[in-house]
Amino acid sequence: MIPIVGRNIKIFFRDKANVFFSLLAVLIIIGLYVFFLGKNLTSGLGDSPGAQYVMDSWIMSGVISVSGVTTTMGAFAVMIDDRANKILKDFTVSPIRSSKLAAAYILSSVVVGFIMSLVTFVLAEAYIFLNGGELLAPLAILKMLGLILLTVLTSSAMVYFLTSFFNSQNAFATASTILGTIIGFLAGVYVPIGQFSDNVQTIIKLFPMTYSASLMRQVMMEEPLKISFEGAPVEALDAFKLMMGHTIRFGESAVTPFISILILIGTALLLYGMSILNISRKAK
Repeated sequence: MIPIVGRNIKIFFRDKANVFFSLLAVLIIIGLYVFFLGKNLTSGLGDSPGAQYVMDSWIMSGVISVSGVTTTMGAFAVMIDDRANKILKDFTVSPIRSSKLAAAYILSSVVVGFIMSLVTFVLAEAYIFLNGGELLAPLAILKMLGLILLTVLTSSAMVYFLTSFFNSQNAFATASTILGTIIGFLAGVYVPIGQFSDNVQTIIKLFPMTYSASLMRQVMMEEPLKISFEGAPVEALDAFKLMMGHTIRFGESAVTPFISILILIGTALLLYGMSILNISRKAK
């Protein structure tokens, strides 16, 4: 199994176009923020100290959560190519069990997703620091590493479930384009969640990356919010958190970090299980 994992990772990083397009959604979000959205979002905080620091941390935490989906999708492109080129049939007639083969593709996607998300995290921290913000404290960095891994695992499960329906490269490419286009909206990155209608917010809350982005915002925005909202009423801070997707709420009940983590873990287990059932059904 390990040789197949190494092969898949090598193929992914050898294909420069695949690496680039797996990060394209991330680059688009950053570009939109730097050139168009940043000033408008920052101006919403008025003359509050650290307003730029707050908004930089907000957008970058969303970018990191999105990168987990797009990069694992790029990694699974290797599996789609193998399926389309009948290479998977060569594997299935070998002594390798189909369950181990599936695990190899999943593991390689997780490794690729974690590496690429880690690179995105480092670049995000560099951007925040160079733009006048501060680097995260060591404990916050450890929390982010754990959240990145959890996000990648959930993203891998979601993409694996999606790929279980595709056999052709064209169908997968189309699905990748659609998901890469809408993921910024679904994770509340292009536009703050609070600016959508209640019905749209409900749809966004059904998307697991919403909770990943929320958890990362709670870590990365902790210090900048203290600076920007020092002396401000608690109600103003709570309203801002709700508007920006820092806090997710159903009715009057806020979703706690523990519940958000359970949602991500439960989503990963459910989608992995459904993927296995779908692939087994198609094999029969």
